[in-house]
Amino acid sequence: MKAAGHICIMVHISKQTELPGVRGRSCCSSLAALLSPRLFKALSDPKRLSLFVRLAEEKGPCTVSQVAKGSGVDLSVVSRHLAILREAGIIKCVKLGKEVRCIVEKTAVVRILRELANALETCCPDERSEGVPGGIPSTEHQETKRSPRRTRS
Repeated sequence: MKAAGHICIMVHISKQTELPGVRGRSCCSSLAALLSPRLFKALSDPKRLSLFVRLAEEKGPCTVSQVAKGSGVDLSVVSRHLAILREAGIIKCVKLGKEVRCIVEKTAVVRILRELANALETCCPDERSEGVPGGIPSTEHQETKRSPRRTRS
């Protein structure tokens, strides 16, 4: 559940009015604006994420019943999960008679993720740069050495 911890940190940071360590850095203000607690809440639940993926795989509008089918989750719970995804702006739901049809807002999701990536690239220094004060060296492609296990005698 390592990813969930990162999401919680991002949600916590996004609730702050100013990002820690970036006072006066206007380039990071766009990053702060993009870290929406609603978006990260919507994507942080594994079941909600699987419902989002299921909806995306359908490539067209689906009823709540169709999304719930085979998910192992009660229809009312699926409905609440979809409401959270809708509030985050990543799906659209339209009521037609007694049915509610949902579809992924692909354009919105792509825009949000692209803007977030652009803001991170603008705000954050290149992680491979050497000699950056306070920088953290990249751990990419580094092997960790484990100490041998000790056996009890």
